Amino acid sequence: MRACDVSRFRSIGRQGPIIGIVALNLLLANIPIANSGEPADAQAGIIAIPADDFLNSLGICIHHAQGVDAQSYVAPLKYLGVRNIRDDFGKPQGYVYLKKQTGVKANLIASSKDLGVTIESLRYIARDDALLSVEGPNEPNNFPITYKGETGGGFQRLFGKPADWTAVARFQRDLYNAVKSDPLLAKYPVFNVSEVGAQSPNLGLQYLEIPQGAETVFPAGTRFADYLNVHNYVAGTQKRYVDNQAWNAADPLMNAGWDGLFGNHGTLWGHGYRGYGSAELPHVPKVTTETGWDSHSDFGGEKVQGTVLLNTYLAQYKRGWKYTFLYMLRDGEGGAGNQGVYNADSSPKLAAHYIHNFTSILSDQEAIKTPRRFRYRIENASGTTHDLLLQGKPNAFFLVVWGERTSGGEDVEIRMPSKVRSVRIYDPTLGTDPIETADETDRLKLWLTDHPIIVKFVADAS
Repeated sequence: MRACDVSRFRSIGRQGPIIGIVALNLLLANIPIANSGEPADAQAGIIAIPADDFLNSLGICIHHAQGVDAQSYVAPLKYLGVRNIRDDFGKPQGYVYLKKQTGVKANLIASSKDLGVTIESLRYIARDDALLSVEGPNEPNNFPITYKGETGGGFQRLFGKPADWTAVARFQRDLYNAVKSDPLLAKYPVFNVSEVGAQSPNLGLQYLEIPQGAETVFPAGTRFADYLNVHNYVAGTQKRYVDNQAWNAADPLMNAGWDGLFGNHGTLWGHGYRGYGSAELPHVPKVTTETGWDSHSDFGGEKVQGTVLLNTYLAQYKRGWKYTFLYMLRDGEGGAGNQGVYNADSSPKLAAHYIHNFTSILSDQEAIKTPRRFRYRIENASGTTHDLLLQGKPNAFFLVVWGERTSGGEDVEIRMPSKVRSVRIYDPTLGTDPIETADETDRLKLWLTDHPIIVKFVADAS
């Protein structure tokens, strides 16, 4: 919602389109399997992820709670095609209105002023199916809260007595218990406090539920949330533009250059408290409620902003983040600077066009209850090439392959053991129409640079 404190904020251009198709090859297995989202071995193939699941992970921050008219978001949200919004706690009628007009659901930052009022507002929104989730306090290191007359939050690293987050922990615990004990709200996820790496003393907010032996102020068994919540800004704390910018920001174990999961829930950046171990962090349920790229102060202007944000949605999902919210929809709102995908006058930047193209291409899908697996191999790929396999329909699939190079590009070849009926290649930085097509093919070559290429293929039904 609000940019991180730059004093401790820990901290891309396109080189060309696809050169051409040589061919594509794909083998579909006949036996449906459960969707694990994990690659299978080379012989068994890879489990496709329903495209609908991926699209459901896409979100963006708005500022209706800070007085912006909800109606002003309708056209931008419809155009983007993202399915979730994040905001402070504004008038609940506004979120119901946006759900009816655009289909988006809201993740809302809970207000500590009156927990009872917060719960009633959540119930109002949930009754119209406009609620996605509820989130704990936003960056209390930067924005302390008051709960039941007690102030909590802040951060003092070098001088004076460390700030006390006890009120933050009490509110988060009580929020979780209030949501889960309510018959209407119990099914909705609770996101943790953001930037808990700054907490003091060691209250245990780095955990979803405090384990035995954690040596925290709050006792073992105290439950705070269903998902960890991180502001791992893809721009990073060093304001650099490097290869694998988005891939590294999404890394659950990286502790340099990005304000990530490890520094907030592994070894905490503020006072060195310990949390989850490195073997646990990649598997703990987690969300990102703020990440972004400034089209003026970060490298590369609108063009790099657009490509990096596409890569961010993909890298986050591939690396296990349930939801990713970009900060933010429009420039200038709530101190956003130029991080918006729209200008202050609501005209779209390149990022808005790229996201629109991306979600439009992937929107050709239906509910997939039992995703299928198939085999493919990407040859000649370097460490900056990544892929995500999605299933759109029973016999239609999207293979999203993206590069994260800051300059230059590379040829990769996708090979499969048998032919597919048809192939359509899309570049979301160019539009929503296929840039190349082929029929009855069994391999293809792609030229990858700094953004995603979407390969849609239709195979014979098994």
